[in-house]
Amino acid sequence: MNIVLMGLPGAGKGTQAERIKAEFGIPHISTGDMFRAAVKQQTPLGQEAQKYLDRGDLVPDEVTNGIVRERLSQDDCAHGFMLDGFPRTVPQAESLDEMLSELSRELDKVIVIEVARERLIERLTGRRICKNCGATYHVTFNPPREAGVCDQCGGTLYQRSDDNEATVANRLDVNIKQSAPLLNYYKQRNKLVTIDGEQAIDKVFIDVKAALRGQSR
Repeated sequence: MNIVLMGLPGAGKGTQAERIKAEFGIPHISTGDMFRAAVKQQTPLGQEAQKYLDRGDLVPDEVTNGIVRERLSQDDCAHGFMLDGFPRTVPQAESLDEMLSELSRELDKVIVIEVARERLIERLTGRRICKNCGATYHVTFNPPREAGVCDQCGGTLYQRSDDNEATVANRLDVNIKQSAPLLNYYKQRNKLVTIDGEQAIDKVFIDVKAALRGQSR
């Protein structure tokens, strides 16, 4: 099973990725993990990527695509994979199609965990972190027993500067705009499956499993 997992920040993609990995026994391959592994192993492409990462620049497609191709050729991907964070653009999606064709494989499904923008803002702006021990809470979904006070150590809870509503809304809008052409690309190829991410976590995973197994939901 060869799949791409997509979802906006706060949609719960990470939680579902762990469950998919455990259920289907396929590796969860994130862009960040691939870059770190290639850099650590000092592969030629890893060394090239490091030059850009050290400068804080985006790694060009030709380097990123090469690292993905190397990763998908490894033994643990022989029976399938789950890509997370790649592709991000239509040209990258086209490159992925070419890679898989070279490997005599094809992409089975693109799973999108969909949550309304307003709900995502609520999820992302509600996070609170303890200044002392780093414990994480949410004002709605996982509140401390006493507002503003850590249950574990009694420390003061604070909101990260990039969790404020204006920053979160802008980050989501950028993601929505960037992902729209990619979603359309996969929709036209009948690969796209949209999952309602506003349901309970267990129900989301039931729908994900049904989609991956080709069942009706």
